[in-house]
Amino acid sequence: MALQRRLGLPGAVVIGIGSMVGAGVFTALGLAAAQAGALLLLALLLAGVTAWINATSTAQLAAVHPTSGGAYTFGRRQLGPWAGFLAGWGFVTGKSASIAAMAYTFALYVVPGAGTGGADWTARWVAVAAVVLLTGVNLLGITRTVQATVAIVVPVVLILAVVITAGFLSPGADAGPAGSAAGSPGADPGDPGLWGVLQGAGLLFFAFAGYARIATLGEEVRSPRQTIPRAVFGALAFTLVLYVLLAVSLGRALGFEGLGASAAPVRDAVAVLFGEGWIWLAVLGAALASLGSMLNLVAGLSRTGLAMAREGDLPRALDRVSARTSVPWAAQVAAGVVVIALLLTADVLTVVGFSSFGVLVYYAVSNLAAFTLTERVVRAPRWVNLTGLVLCLLLAFTLPWVSVLVMVGVFAVGLAGRGLRLWSARPVRR
Repeated sequence: MALQRRLGLPGAVVIGIGSMVGAGVFTALGLAAAQAGALLLLALLLAGVTAWINATSTAQLAAVHPTSGGAYTFGRRQLGPWAGFLAGWGFVTGKSASIAAMAYTFALYVVPGAGTGGADWTARWVAVAAVVLLTGVNLLGITRTVQATVAIVVPVVLILAVVITAGFLSPGADAGPAGSAAGSPGADPGDPGLWGVLQGAGLLFFAFAGYARIATLGEEVRSPRQTIPRAVFGALAFTLVLYVLLAVSLGRALGFEGLGASAAPVRDAVAVLFGEGWIWLAVLGAALASLGSMLNLVAGLSRTGLAMAREGDLPRALDRVSARTSVPWAAQVAAGVVVIALLLTADVLTVVGFSSFGVLVYYAVSNLAAFTLTERVVRAPRWVNLTGLVLCLLLAFTLPWVSVLVMVGVFAVGLAGRGLRLWSARPVRR
């Protein structure tokens, strides 16, 4: 059953922004600062350039192939079934990890003392409850998803604007949170080197990947050849500016060492800038931003699952679509189950690394597929697509080694499973 085209340009832009403004603000900046130190802005710039190149390839492909599935569909149509599977498997595994990271970020802010001992398990169960809730919202249909995203994104942006303004007006940090020495924002807490910058950029890329949600919803977008490219670039430009301003602001408030040492940097910055009594402001912003990202990530993940199920690369049972809400409900529920399993077995840094690796592979396939396009609705030279391919692979394989090794294993299992399925389905000679 085909999905209905109910999504216009404003709704598509909102979904892109809502998908990105989450972990990048409330988790990934701190994780990246721990790797890149005072060169955080360079890492952010590298991640942003990679995202912009990938957005170009995504927009080119989505305008030509406006259907569900994103790079899975693009890879199949431009490069063949195996390339499509590689992209789709990277997306469903990477984005499952993304949703888990979003949910855990939400819990880190709302559960006192989260991250240690018994409070960590309390946080995990709170995260599970959030996944269940937002899966239910998505089952109501794409129109309800857009309405909920608007209600979430507007107050988040306003809260971040207040934090950014206060950070720029502050005199600069002398010490980080909880007594850690942060130094001034311009001080180098240690030379991270090129490797640290690359690792920081790889972790930050996790925060930019939301614009792909627009492409995975391509079957539900009106006038896709015009709407998808505009929505992709509009959402990414807004988010990139926001991230740069926030990174500078948090650096001034906490110092780069303090920023890298903080599990909840926006919360710690609010405590420094406004006092402990205003921490609720950061908690509210983090909770809403994480919920908004999860809401749209779950929607995009289920659409790719639907496309893969239609082709037999995931179980056929996942291709069921509700006639009333036009939602791929079976893939939606399955995605929720996988995310809950991740929440109960992994920590936030690990799942962020999983997500970044899987999504970078997904975009590597997208860039290669865009290179082969003969119809180029979004004009850009082919060397841009090849540059994106190289940058994606570079950032993927400079992530923390545990994430790389585990995800290489995950890809190997997926490819072997597809090979076994094809082998078992081959005609038997008599």
